[in-house]
Amino acid sequence: MATSVRRTTLTLPAAPIGPDNPLPALRASDDLHRIRIPEDAGLPADMARQIHYQPLRTILPTPRRDGYGRHRERTEVEAVVIENDRLRATVLPGLGGRVYSLHHKPTDRELLYRNPVLQPANFALNGAWFSGGIEWNIGATGHTTLACAPLHAARVPAPDGGEMLRLWEWERLRDLPFQVDLWLPEGSDFLYVGVRIRNPHHHTAPVYWWSNIAVPEAEGTRVVAPADEAWHFGYEHTLRRVPAPESDGADRSYPLRSDVPADYFYEVPDGARRWITSLDEGGRGLVQTSTDTLRGRKLFVWGAQRAGRRWQRWLTEPGTGGYAEIQAGLARTQLEHVELDGGGEFSWLEAYGPLAADPAVVHGDDWSAARDEVAARLEAALPRADVDAAYAAWRPYADTEPKEPLATGSGWGALEAARAGHELPGTPFDAATLGEEQQPWLTLLTTGDLPADAPVPGATQVAPAWRDLLESARPGPATDYHLGLAQWHAGDRAQAVRSWERALSHGAGCLPLYCLAVAEWEAGDATRAADRFAEAFACADRAAHSAPPGPSARVWRAALPALVREAVPVLLAARRSEEAAELLGRLPEGASADGRFRLLTAQVLLDRGRTAEAREIFDAGFEIADLREGDETLSDTWYAVAERLVAGEGPVTDEVRATARAEHPLPERYEYRMRPV
Repeated sequence: MATSVRRTTLTLPAAPIGPDNPLPALRASDDLHRIRIPEDAGLPADMARQIHYQPLRTILPTPRRDGYGRHRERTEVEAVVIENDRLRATVLPGLGGRVYSLHHKPTDRELLYRNPVLQPANFALNGAWFSGGIEWNIGATGHTTLACAPLHAARVPAPDGGEMLRLWEWERLRDLPFQVDLWLPEGSDFLYVGVRIRNPHHHTAPVYWWSNIAVPEAEGTRVVAPADEAWHFGYEHTLRRVPAPESDGADRSYPLRSDVPADYFYEVPDGARRWITSLDEGGRGLVQTSTDTLRGRKLFVWGAQRAGRRWQRWLTEPGTGGYAEIQAGLARTQLEHVELDGGGEFSWLEAYGPLAADPAVVHGDDWSAARDEVAARLEAALPRADVDAAYAAWRPYADTEPKEPLATGSGWGALEAARAGHELPGTPFDAATLGEEQQPWLTLLTTGDLPADAPVPGATQVAPAWRDLLESARPGPATDYHLGLAQWHAGDRAQAVRSWERALSHGAGCLPLYCLAVAEWEAGDATRAADRFAEAFACADRAAHSAPPGPSARVWRAALPALVREAVPVLLAARRSEEAAELLGRLPEGASADGRFRLLTAQVLLDRGRTAEAREIFDAGFEIADLREGDETLSDTWYAVAERLVAGEGPVTDEVRATARAEHPLPERYEYRMRPV
């Protein structure tokens, strides 16, 4: 059959993504990728430099996406299918361009881990993410903020005369456009993927890219890559060089032979062909290879202990089998960001397809022989020279203008095109995509001023060019508030505080109060932060109840739970548990049943000495839909309650702690610890 690109829909059990958090994301989501590097680690110079190159301070200007739950309903999901007589690839342009499925027709095999449900979880830099398939991670260390966002998509002529699917968008964390072109040459067993990241600015930009491939995980599955060493990074935050495949007494190329979640970044020698594969007991599976620009290869394992198994069930359906991740990136590790000069670009070609190798060799004791066997089979199926030739053939087509739109992304690229007049052949950011979120910024661009109204929760702009426009605009409540966000993003926190205080003097209201509360908390002053949070909640509460029915009232009502969620831990730190309890009591109807607020209620009860009531909340059971990867709040609170039950009115000693752990073991439903326990 001729290669085709067509629209379709999938019907899947899905939990809705829900609304974005209405408060500005002033803080980075976590410190999961904080690094402790041993003195004898022996980091290469380029790796050491890139690890420290422009890490994120915040996830501004993107909003946090935490409005989802865990109730799933049968839902139609828009998809695009790319198909030839050998392969069928199913892509979800409305969900980050995820390749949901890659089906090999001659063997009737699914080559990827295809998640039977769409269940958002808190793994992306800004929250909502789901597991499975192939995802395109751009921006900064972690899963992209676009994981559950729509991308632009269109049909484009392919290098072989057929059709390909183009995905593109403007990535806002690093303020860069990118594109992903996918096509299947006629008769090919491999999906080709051409990727390009451009820097249209005059300044150098930090770039991050990892293609993340979920593959079925089963007893006997082995991941093979062309390396004798790897960089191990776990949730104890230590980066160290280890031998491959065996380290710490186990063969880590078998995902189920690791106990806890961990990353293994393979040290692929310079000049070696870039590839990674996951093969089952019979020596069959998926292989990924690329041109040399995509230098890094990685294995992520969940581990065999109960926390890793619990996370797997949390992200999919119990009983459907687990998965591991094999990945490919621009740097050796995901802890690095790479410099891209102004006016420059990175581009490369990837290929994904089936591989069959001799299982006796692949699963033998000789790692070198296993690597050689895979390399030979890959060379026979898809020679390295053919990948280089396919890349050279694709490059002229990367600039081809899309001929038929298939999906629409955001209007942020169109706004940047309006501001700077960027010419980006192949990835048009049409003015027709400008929407309500971009309108205030178009006003700033065309008039020199933001609308004079007091700011309400919504989109912001923090890039240097927009900060310059805000600094040149007339002072006012919205201008000073957004200028403060841009200054905070740039690391000028003192000036940001002055801007927010000035916004308050202009009558800006609740949002600057929230920002000042975060600033006080970040500065280490829990008392002043608690005061500001209380003021911000009171202000938002008045706005929610005084505004006439409509969008303004709804947005402030949505802000109340978000404020309580952040205020309660600060009030507890300031030893003001009575006020924390009062705030929880003022939650909108229905919000108090949310798992996050059940946990906060237990913490407040514990602080007030009502330990038995705190334990009753755990015994009744609850789920936190947006529990963060690596978050140990559940287990910490459980053991704090257990220790107080054992200690009574007495001190919590080491003996008390040991007794609490023995008499009150953590229930499996609350086990999410990703570090060794």
